[in-house]
Amino acid sequence: MLLTAYSLYQARILLTGPRIQIENPKDGQTVEGPLVIVEGQSKNIAWISLNDRQIFTDENGQWSEKLLVSPGLSIMTVKARDRFGRETEKNVRIVLK
Repeated sequence: MLLTAYSLYQARILLTGPRIQIENPKDGQTVEGPLVIVEGQSKNIAWISLNDRQIFTDENGQWSEKLLVSPGLSIMTVKARDRFGRETEKNVRIVLK
């Protein structure tokens, strides 16, 4: 019984698929300068990208990338894939004054 419970607990990671959280900037945020630091956290990933450019995480799944944006509305897209090919995507819209 205990072994079954432990196995199910460990399998939850495989069942949930990749997860992305974008911590900075917030969706809809207005920024003052063209250099934006995009930061976030990911779990259960084998591959991750920002605007179709591969990025890398630390051992805890944290990532941080600098991005130059043009005046007006910019949409940043973070995509992740797990080792089973399941994908997820998050978008953040920011406005440069």
